[in-house]
Amino acid sequence: MKKLFVIAGFCMVVWACNNNSSEQSSGTDSSYSQDQSAKSQQSDADTTANNIGTDRHEDAGVTSSGSEAGKALIEKSDCLTCHREHDKLVGPAYADVAKKYTNNEDNIGLLAKKIIEGGKGVWGEVPMTAHPQVSEADAKEMVRYVLSIK
Repeated sequence: MKKLFVIAGFCMVVWACNNNSSEQSSGTDSSYSQDQSAKSQQSDADTTANNIGTDRHEDAGVTSSGSEAGKALIEKSDCLTCHREHDKLVGPAYADVAKKYTNNEDNIGLLAKKIIEGGKGVWGEVPMTAHPQVSEADAKEMVRYVLSIK
């Protein structure tokens, strides 16, 4: 009788292990589809950012929808961990950045580069983390939004 319980217990362990591996496989499939969904959403944001540019404000040098695309990109990233629109956290408030930098293509490029490569010293000794995963186009949209804040 003991042998029967031992064999039954062993069979249950083997069955449970096989069942877990099939659940893990389906979990991988679900994470794969989540990754694909995230890539699709990122692609949509990239497309939106690339299609912007016809509704320019003469005085600001930014697009109204470009500001919205930049805001959406910022909200999806880790920027709000260190920055707020009007309050200084770890890094400067976006409004302070907008006061310091004129809204022009040179500054948009400079600040986009700082987002991607990181930086230190302009706003204090705490370095800004590099964000190499952010494309130059997305970084520029983010900067356009930041520089539009008053």
